[in-house]
Amino acid sequence: MAARSLIDKLAILADAAKYDASCASSGTATRSSMGQNGPKQGLGSTEGMGICHAYAPDGRCISLLKVLLTNFCIFDCRYCVNRVSSNVDRARFSVSEVVQLTLDFYKRNYIEGLFLSSGIIQSPDYTMEQIVDVARTLREEHQFRGYIHLKTIPEADPLLIARAGELADRVSINVELPKESSLEHFAPEKSQPVIRKAMAGVKLRLDDARDAQANRLIRKAKPPVFAPGGQSTQMIIGADASTDTDILKTSTELYSGYGLRRVYYSAFSPMQDASLDLPPVKPPLMREHRLYQADWLLQFYQFERSEIDASTTNGMLDLDIDPKLAWALRHRSQFPIDVNRAPRHLLLRIPGLGAKTVDRLIEARRMTSIRLADLIKLTKTAKKAMPFIQTADYQPGGLLDTDNLRARFAPPPEQLALAV
Repeated sequence: MAARSLIDKLAILADAAKYDASCASSGTATRSSMGQNGPKQGLGSTEGMGICHAYAPDGRCISLLKVLLTNFCIFDCRYCVNRVSSNVDRARFSVSEVVQLTLDFYKRNYIEGLFLSSGIIQSPDYTMEQIVDVARTLREEHQFRGYIHLKTIPEADPLLIARAGELADRVSINVELPKESSLEHFAPEKSQPVIRKAMAGVKLRLDDARDAQANRLIRKAKPPVFAPGGQSTQMIIGADASTDTDILKTSTELYSGYGLRRVYYSAFSPMQDASLDLPPVKPPLMREHRLYQADWLLQFYQFERSEIDASTTNGMLDLDIDPKLAWALRHRSQFPIDVNRAPRHLLLRIPGLGAKTVDRLIEARRMTSIRLADLIKLTKTAKKAMPFIQTADYQPGGLLDTDNLRARFAPPPEQLALAV
């Protein structure tokens, strides 16, 4: 078989990396200056393979080269397109190729960092050594100061994972599926206790690095950093029968037990020659979106998981309305909330008001009594909040008690298409 060119490898391994949901795609339309049947037209392209966007810990949106080292894998996880029994095109970068691609893309101002994951080749330790060697070469031989996010392999030697944390800005370990029983069924070569043990090891080193920094003596050398962007994980949804409440329960345990910065939810993608016990269609993307919203409520809006659970139907979030609105509709007795008097934690419960809007509102009401027109200036979603608030000049009256209040926010029913 002829050796693959670098661009062929990039096409395969960047496409394979799209299943790693540790960053947010810009989602724009595809455009290219490369004329398909003629000369080049215009300048630039949105089809750059391997380039995606993520948000740095300080909130900046940065471009990353997002690739796998290889999509070969000795494991046979049935939900994974790169499993050993999968009939997909395979490719593998050498360490030097990933390093050179990163440097070339960076010098051309295409990217600001690297996101690197990999299938498992030969053994978890060997693969982890290769991943670490990419980061080490960039950091130590080329003095690369850009962002690096490494997906680590939980079965690898803890010292290799620790070395990854010393070189990367963020490390992540995929928990894969919400339930241990599901992981045993679909990926018998993986073990949730092993995954959680690896996460615990990373958390311990993060805590040690934080303590060393806090107790640093003046004029003494800086203590070594360890993954300053923290650790994250990814969970596949829709591959097993786990409900949204199951998923949020696991997420809550991971956040509290291992100090994760983020849990990413990735909708299961059906594939060719898939196992018959996997769903033939992918779950609605809206389910992924609602899980992120519920996750946000738990982390930043002071909601308890039991409150989110109580707003579900048979354990599933409402796909037509967001989780905060669903909760508000079931707890109408707690509204309307006076935006001029309520404390921050109650303002955060108002549908349509985000955390930043609430902070601006609190700042504004120190100067003046908030009227409805003021709120409309503060947020574009004031209309959504109106049934749940009162201002200096506005009361929702009977609007809060109307039977069709949910229908005001839910999308209109659609005519189902007939099968041909």
